[in-house]
Amino acid sequence: MLAFVSRRLDADRLVMVFGERDISGQRTLFPGLPELRLTGLDGVSARKLLDAAVRVPLDGDVRERIIAEARGNPLALLELPASAPAVRLAGGFQLPDVSDVPGRVESGFQRRSSELPETTQLLLLTAAAEPTGDPALLCRATTELGMGSESAAPAEAAGLIEIDSLVRFRHPLVRSAVYRAALPADRRRVHGALAAATDATLDPDRRAWHCAQAVLGVDEEVAGQLERSAVRARARGGHAAAGAFLRRASELSPDVADRTRRALDAAHSLANAGAFENALDLLAVAGVGPADSLERARVTLLRAQIVFQLTRGTDVPGMLLDAAATLAPYDPSLSRETYLHALDTAIVSGAPDLAVVARTVLAAPQAQSPRPVDLLLDGLAVTMVEGYSPGVPALRLALDALGEATRPDAVQDDVSQSWLWLAGRLAVGILDDERAHRLAECAGAVSRSTGALARLPAALKLHANILTISGQLPRARELTSEAEAIAESIGGVKLRHTQAILAAWGGDQAAVEELNNRTLLEPGNPDGSVEAAMAHYASAVLYNGLGEYSAAQGAAVKASDAAELSLSTIGLPELIEAAVRAGDPDTAADALARLSVRARASGTDWALGLEARSRALTIAGPAAEDSYLEAIAHLSMSRIAGEAARAQLLYGEWLRREGRRQEARGQLRAAHELFSEMGAEAFAARAARELQATGEHPRKRTARRTDELTAQELHIARLVATGATSREVGAQLFLSPRTVESHLRSIFQKLNISSRRQLKELQLA
Repeated sequence: MLAFVSRRLDADRLVMVFGERDISGQRTLFPGLPELRLTGLDGVSARKLLDAAVRVPLDGDVRERIIAEARGNPLALLELPASAPAVRLAGGFQLPDVSDVPGRVESGFQRRSSELPETTQLLLLTAAAEPTGDPALLCRATTELGMGSESAAPAEAAGLIEIDSLVRFRHPLVRSAVYRAALPADRRRVHGALAAATDATLDPDRRAWHCAQAVLGVDEEVAGQLERSAVRARARGGHAAAGAFLRRASELSPDVADRTRRALDAAHSLANAGAFENALDLLAVAGVGPADSLERARVTLLRAQIVFQLTRGTDVPGMLLDAAATLAPYDPSLSRETYLHALDTAIVSGAPDLAVVARTVLAAPQAQSPRPVDLLLDGLAVTMVEGYSPGVPALRLALDALGEATRPDAVQDDVSQSWLWLAGRLAVGILDDERAHRLAECAGAVSRSTGALARLPAALKLHANILTISGQLPRARELTSEAEAIAESIGGVKLRHTQAILAAWGGDQAAVEELNNRTLLEPGNPDGSVEAAMAHYASAVLYNGLGEYSAAQGAAVKASDAAELSLSTIGLPELIEAAVRAGDPDTAADALARLSVRARASGTDWALGLEARSRALTIAGPAAEDSYLEAIAHLSMSRIAGEAARAQLLYGEWLRREGRRQEARGQLRAAHELFSEMGAEAFAARAARELQATGEHPRKRTARRTDELTAQELHIARLVATGATSREVGAQLFLSPRTVESHLRSIFQKLNISSRRQLKELQLA
């Protein structure tokens, strides 16, 4: 079925409507519903396909109402616009006015509703304006409008609406058509009635929203209510809902300065929600208002950040430097954060003037009372300008400060939380595996809990990369799948590096080459950019695993020359191994000298193990053995199991070439088993070839029951095995509970079990 879908995507478009999840547990509306145009499917098959396609969270109650309105048929939503913005119905605080509904469908529903009595039309409009589907609220609102319950009968008889435990429209487009056909005065009237019928204590935000839609012109009191609602929404991770509140508050503001300020705040919220195009629209509003220097700099800052998310443009660092300099007299703290943005974007994009940016940042005014983010800025700038040795102590201090600032028992520090993903990258750069794992896990958890969808894919991909080199490929594959789904939902630049690195360690040559070809052909990934360097790193790992050392060396040179600290560091061992095996000792010696400086500055088992392993490769004869043993000892004490297994492989290869076959078998056998368990197929095959050369045939890996599970199914199975409910799993993976249940049925079938208890007994977690 899915193959059929992929072949038909050119003709049968994917339609998505996004909103967001309210992490406080309050019910929110329309967090995501993709629909596929398919024919010939019965209701059960359509529902299964719909569940499999859901990419972002959907409130269970709302999803059931929408499916009920669609009568289980995915065709019922296919007329919604494919271009619907990411926050079309954010948290339920958006209007059902879909401007580009096809006229054929719209006119049909409008005609049917227009033939009904006026009071019934008004009731339909009231139901369309309030998407909770709460019949008690509808009853109170219609009473406020002077209508009785009998007004609903003609609409029900016409098959347009059903009112029982929920208010259901026959078709999701009925709601849009009814709302669009209404006169503005009637819309304001029903919103006013809904505001009056909504309890201001129990649901102040929805009441404020309806009040705002009932206003003609401007109203500062209602705008203030919406602004307070935005504060509450942000506090519970509802960035898209906060953006919707603030957008409307800006429109209602009588004072031009307030209008500009609220538009800018709305843009920030929408950018955090990953709705970049909507945020740019609001920045255009903020940009024409009477902004002061501080607000103009904030507009420049946010526009540069969004442009970078969408294009990875090399002009962005300069924009950010200008904004940072402008901010310095007005907001020194924000200025320094902006300098950090400038330096990081210069590194990531491979900006040609990176050295100039780094020196400018290093010369920026210092913080009087350094925060964790100030320490991070100082450490990174020192490393880029003065070198690795003086930079590592400063970076380690910053990483520890960020870790402390984001502890669960610490006072919430939004600024520190927003830089965790960079901190995790830098921990890899200084080869500190404990800090890298801890910060990457924290970055993902914080992004989830705060609803920061814009940051979540990067956090998940960072964690996946670290898990990959740690030998945990199945878990990394789960996070990568989740990250790709969320990134696809919110838009932005296509980043394939995590998939490529996973494929490289997995030994999938076709996948690595296909992914990297696409990456390197895109103009947004020039030589020197992080995305290009990651592609080269993936190629270096792949070709070293395959034993194609000349190709590995060419790729590793580019990876290790990257300005990005983690890539230039982990690329060096790949370059040394490839150069030695390709017969280029001079290149290997130069790379070893660079790696040794970094290893001594870091001092971790990961760093010292990589340096010892690389040194052993450059030593001829029996003198190499001590270095191999040192490498194995250090790396086995680290969390980077993939590199530890490679040390055993290299030592086993060396032992065989020294004629010590019996000893070689033990090392090669252990390496083969480790690689096979990890799923590192190319390295496993290399170990198997060496083992066969010693006269021993490697044992095939015993198939595991979980091998048939997809990455997402395995992720769900692990979470359910810990005792998590379907709703809890859905909240973490941005899936509806119904989607989780659908996956569970597939998991049970593949594992030949029938209960969550049996899943727990498999010890997947």
